[in-house]
Amino acid sequence: PSVSIQASKAVQNEELRAILYRDVVFRLGGVPIFYLPAFSHPDPTVDRASGFLVPWGDYQAGRGVSLEIPYLHVISPSEDVLVSPQFDTKVAPLLNLQWRKRFTDGMIVARGGATYGRSFGDFDLDGDGQAESNVRFGDKTTRSYLLAHGKFDPDGPWRWGFTAERVSDKTLFDRYDIRDAYQDNGLYYGDSRRLISQIYAERQTQRSYLSVAAFTMQSLRVAEINPITPALNVFEDDNTLPLVAPLIEARWEPEGPVLGGRLRLRGSAVALTRDAYVGFPTLAPELIPGGPTDGLPGVDSRRITGQAEWRRVLTSPIGVRWEPFVDLRADIYSVDDLPPALGVENETYTRARTSAGVDVSYPLYRPLSASSDLILEPMAQLSISNKADLDPRIPNEDSQITELDHLSLFRMDRFPGYDLLEGGLRFTAGARATLRWDEVRSASLFIGRSMRADDQDEYLTPIPDDPSRLYDPSGLASRTSDWVVQGTFNPSDRMRGWFHATVDGNGEIRRAEATVDGRWGRRNLASVSYIVDRSNPLDGPENRNYEFVQLSGHQFVYDNWGVAVTGIADLERDIITRSEVGLLFDDDCFRIELGWRRDNTRVRPTGPAEGVYIRLNLATFGGSGYDRGNMR
Repeated sequence: PSVSIQASKAVQNEELRAILYRDVVFRLGGVPIFYLPAFSHPDPTVDRASGFLVPWGDYQAGRGVSLEIPYLHVISPSEDVLVSPQFDTKVAPLLNLQWRKRFTDGMIVARGGATYGRSFGDFDLDGDGQAESNVRFGDKTTRSYLLAHGKFDPDGPWRWGFTAERVSDKTLFDRYDIRDAYQDNGLYYGDSRRLISQIYAERQTQRSYLSVAAFTMQSLRVAEINPITPALNVFEDDNTLPLVAPLIEARWEPEGPVLGGRLRLRGSAVALTRDAYVGFPTLAPELIPGGPTDGLPGVDSRRITGQAEWRRVLTSPIGVRWEPFVDLRADIYSVDDLPPALGVENETYTRARTSAGVDVSYPLYRPLSASSDLILEPMAQLSISNKADLDPRIPNEDSQITELDHLSLFRMDRFPGYDLLEGGLRFTAGARATLRWDEVRSASLFIGRSMRADDQDEYLTPIPDDPSRLYDPSGLASRTSDWVVQGTFNPSDRMRGWFHATVDGNGEIRRAEATVDGRWGRRNLASVSYIVDRSNPLDGPENRNYEFVQLSGHQFVYDNWGVAVTGIADLERDIITRSEVGLLFDDDCFRIELGWRRDNTRVRPTGPAEGVYIRLNLATFGGSGYDRGNMR
C-alpha cells in the first residue's frame, strides 16, 4: 500500500470505535518516514470523527520553522469546525479557524485567523543598502483576517449569496503564507491581490436573467515598491476603490422568433461612490488637474443602460453563412464631484448608438487523406453606426483593460464594459485554418484585423509615469486595429500547445502569450509558459512592461519516486522570481512533495524568502499544504 502502519501492537476498541497502536512506524511506499510511540484513528464503522488531521510545516527566514497542526471537531453530519494553529519559532503564533455549515438549500464557510504581536519585515537599519531580515516594527496589536462566503439556492428561480473578505494588515497573507487567500466565490470575483465583500441575488429562467449586487473591495496591491526596504512598500489606497451599490444586470429573450431572428434585450445599472481622487485612466487626459491632487474628492457616477440586439442566420445554397444584425443602445450618466477646475459639480449626460451590419463566413472543408482533412473558414463583418459619443466627463470605470482575441474582434462592443463604446463605419476580417490528422492530432491558426473609417483618440491613455504622453493600450485607437494571431497545436497525444498575440501595424508584438505541455514515459510531465507585454512605450525601468517565462515539471526516477521543479523568470528584470525543487512520491492514492523553495517577488514585506515546502494531494479529496499555484 501507499501508506502503511507497522506497529508492535494493534487493538480495535469497539467501545471507542477506534483502532489503537503501539510503537508505530509510518511507511511511505515502503520507506520508513516517521515514528510515534502511540497512535489511534477511527475504525471503519465511523463515518465522520473529530480528531487531528495531517499536520504540515515549512521553514522561512522571516518566521523560522513553522508547524501547523489542524484539529477537526465534528458538530453534526452537516457542521464542523477546523482549528489550525500555526506555531513559528521567530514570531508570534497565528490561530486559524474554519467553520462550515450545510443547510437544506445552501451552505456557509467562514474562515479566519488572528495573532497578537508586532509586524515584521526587511529593513535597512544601518543604511548600507542591504536590508536586515526579520526586523520587528510597529506596536503589538491584534492582527487578523476573515474569508467567508455563503451560497443559497432555494426552490424557484431565485438564489442568493455573499462574501466577506477583509484583512487587518495588507501584508499578513504574505508574512504568514496563508494558503488559498484569494478565492473566486460569489457572483463577482476580486481582482489580483484584491479582496471583495459582496451580497447578491440572482433570478434565472429559460428566457430571462436578473442579478442585483452590491460590493466593496480591499486592495493588497503594491503601488510603489521600495527596492531596499520591502517592509516600506506603498500599497494602493482603499479610498480610491469605489463602493459599488447597486449593480444590476438583466437579460430577456422572447420565446419565439421575431422577424425570423433572435431578439435579445439587455439592461444594466450601477452606482459608484469613491472617497478619494483618482486620475487616469478613470478620468480623460484633458480633465486631469495640474499640480497636487491631495484632498480632491473622488468622482461619483451612476449609469443606466438599455440595449436591444436582433440577429438572424441565413445560409445560401453554396454554404455561405449570412447573419444580419441590428443593435440599439442608450446610456444615461450622472456624474458628481468632477475636478473643481471644470466648474461643474454635477451633470447628467445621455448618449445613444444605432448600429446595423452583417457577419459573413464561408466554411470550406477538404479531405486530404483517409485520416486527415483541412478546414478553412474566412469570416468578415461590416457594420455602420452613428459616431460614438464619448464625452470626456464620463469616467472610464469598466473599460480600462481590453484584450483582443478571435472572439472579441468581431463583437459590436469590444470593450469589456459600458463606459467606452465604438461607432462609425467598421470592417473586420479574419480567417481560421484547421488541419486534423490521425484522429488525435491537429493544428489551427487564426489571423484577423479590424478597420474603422476614423481614428478614435478618446481611447488613448496617459502613460502612468509620464501623464503628458498618451499611448494606446487597447490597440483600437487608430483606424486599423492590432493584428490578432491565435493558434493551437496538438502534434500528438503527448504534446499540446496554445499561443495568442496582438501585433501592431509596424509588426511589433504588443502582447503575447504561449504555453506548451508535454508528456513522456508513463507519468512524466513538463509545461513551459511565456507571456510578454510591450504596450507601454515609455523608456527606462518604470515603463511597466513585463516578460515572464514559467517552467514546471516532474520526472520519475524509480517506481513512484521522482523529482519536481518549478521556476518563474522575470526576463524584464533578469531575475528568478520563484523557484522550487522537491522530492516527489505519487501513486493512485495520493501525491506528496517535499522540497526547497525561494520566493524573490518584490511585494513581500520580508523580501526574498527561502524555506522548505510540503505539498499533499489526495486523489479523492484534493490538495493541502504549500501551493503557489493557488496565488493569483
